[in-house]
Amino acid sequence: MSSHKSQRRRGAAVSSGNPKFYGRHAVYAALDNPDRRLINLWGTREEIGKIVVPDGLTVQYAEVNDLARFVPKDAPHQGLVLEVAPLEDVWLTDALAVANDDNRPLLILDQVTDPHNVGAIFRTAAAFNAVAVITQDRHAPPESGALAKAASGGLEITPWVRVVNLARALEEIAVAGYWRIGLSGHANVTLDEALTPGRNALVLGAEGDGMRRNIEEHCDQLAMLPISKQMESLNVSNAAAIALYAATVRRG
Repeated sequence: MSSHKSQRRRGAAVSSGNPKFYGRHAVYAALDNPDRRLINLWGTREEIGKIVVPDGLTVQYAEVNDLARFVPKDAPHQGLVLEVAPLEDVWLTDALAVANDDNRPLLILDQVTDPHNVGAIFRTAAAFNAVAVITQDRHAPPESGALAKAASGGLEITPWVRVVNLARALEEIAVAGYWRIGLSGHANVTLDEALTPGRNALVLGAEGDGMRRNIEEHCDQLAMLPISKQMESLNVSNAAAIALYAATVRRG
């Protein structure tokens, strides 16, 4: 493992900007994650009665309607809201070192900023055991209740690597032995043709604009999903799910 230390200390000071997770899957997964700092738990007596509350966690009982003030309008909190501290930063060097001896796919997101899409991608990344999800720090959403709800626990499973320079990160990924495949609608080969039996790094851009030119230039190959001409494109989270499935099948 790298000797680098995280820029964010575990047990950082409580602030009003801490995310509040809601919904059973997101809350249960955070409670079960030993690396997650837990701050406050609000819930109905019925829902809190179903869980083992960790020692030292402040618990406040509330009615269903009272919990609504902690979450976005009409969000399905399912009787639980958990305030947490953001997870420690994960260094790319460390994530690559953990995956040193296997061919699990990496997933790189270029300026995908919608928290629901990013959350759904984390859910799929966890399901297909991806090494990590890599984003550029300035062009990605922060941890939030909406993102964690869409991730359905995946945020606690798959490492999230935030980098300053995505192009430089792709260079480091290549040195680690990954074949970098950028998904693009104007590619000449399909994803199935581009995948290798070894290490694949899948790069996806934001809906509409797609990958930036500099990021495309840092891919070894561009590939497309063979979708019907009746549809111009897929939602980025759907594209990520298909790509991760294809990469998982290829590695056997």
